[in-house]
Amino acid sequence: MMSAAQSQSKLEALECHFTWGLDPKKNKILRLKSRLEDIGTEEGNSWLGHIYNLQGFIQYKLGSFEEVRRLFSRATEALHQLRNTEEGPWLVVNYGNLAWLHHHLGEEDKSQDYLSKVEALIQKYPSPLQDELHPEILAEKAWTLMNFDKDKQLLAADYFQRAIRMKPDMVQWQTSRVVGLISVHKHSDTDLDAILEEIKMAREEDPENLYLAARDLRQRFRRGEQLEDEAHELAKKILINPVSSYSGMKPLVRLYRDLELYDDAVDVAEEALKKHPDEPYLKRCAALCYKWKIIYSKDRPNQRMLDRAISLTEEVISLYPHASLSKKIDLATLHAKSVRGLMKADQMYKELLEADLDPPEKQLLYNSYARYLFFDQNDRQKSIRYSMRVAEIPHQGFYRQSSIKVLQNIAERGRDRMCREIQEFLANLQDSESE
Repeated sequence: MMSAAQSQSKLEALECHFTWGLDPKKNKILRLKSRLEDIGTEEGNSWLGHIYNLQGFIQYKLGSFEEVRRLFSRATEALHQLRNTEEGPWLVVNYGNLAWLHHHLGEEDKSQDYLSKVEALIQKYPSPLQDELHPEILAEKAWTLMNFDKDKQLLAADYFQRAIRMKPDMVQWQTSRVVGLISVHKHSDTDLDAILEEIKMAREEDPENLYLAARDLRQRFRRGEQLEDEAHELAKKILINPVSSYSGMKPLVRLYRDLELYDDAVDVAEEALKKHPDEPYLKRCAALCYKWKIIYSKDRPNQRMLDRAISLTEEVISLYPHASLSKKIDLATLHAKSVRGLMKADQMYKELLEADLDPPEKQLLYNSYARYLFFDQNDRQKSIRYSMRVAEIPHQGFYRQSSIKVLQNIAERGRDRMCREIQEFLANLQDSESE
């Protein structure tokens, strides 16, 4: 029997969710919970064991210990079924999670039993490279980080690459690595050719992956290719596949938005909803499509379309209560486009501006409010002030860069009475960043 100190030391040395530094705020945990539910748990999903492992850890963070037991057990079963064998190195993370769970529940005999199982697996299935984690462990760690924290996409890609180097036949690892790289570089054109080459190789290995196919089309559009026919063909395939956030639906409708085919985006989302009327993820996609059509289309929206968009968005907010900031902003935007909705939009923004938000959330909100002030309220000066507020927040993100660009454009045109103030503001901002 191990002493308490020995047991604790061995627990801390495990490679599992409890030792990977996954400790965000509760609100982020709840958003991730919804995101994992959207992935789906169809049989045959090669990440099914990983999904249950991460869902179990999330439930642990939320204090639902019986649910944790259930999900970790389902992870074990899924890993057995997917690999068609009772044991293997792919169980190391799952058994590590179970060792920690039983330790936290005060069930030390069971905890030590799982510690012994982990040690036996590591001895029986050593890593192909000395001083390197087993590729199965690296791959699950990579997948977990990729889904848990967008800021760790590059680290996840590195873990995937290390795993692939030792086990190059695992196609899903290469696909997931490329998907993560696309996300890292989605707002940058500097590495576009390199990313497209990576996608090309991944698609050759994984030709049936419709999510990757949709992301490929979006990247190729950025290079100037005409892709309407390919988009329509892909839509037919996606519509007959099981519903999942990795079905390819969202990148497909985003491609339609890029192509300014707003009606096509709405049509494919509504067709998907007709087939699966109760799927929250499809309602989320449909709400996005209506928002784009109303905001970006040259045609003025009719009230019937606005009512449908508002109704869908309100439903999405109720279905995803912990991921609703962007949807509440969308709802305010939609109300602002309605003849009688400006007062409602104003009240919604007032409530949102009083909320306690993280820096990235503040940037999103202030950037959206600046656009609302400019386009819907015709309040240019106040809009500029909020663009400045976005830029003042030191978090480096898309909305900060977007707001800085807006301010630079106003300053360069030189026609606004706030030009000198904007120039001084930008100069001070540059000085503070260079210190």
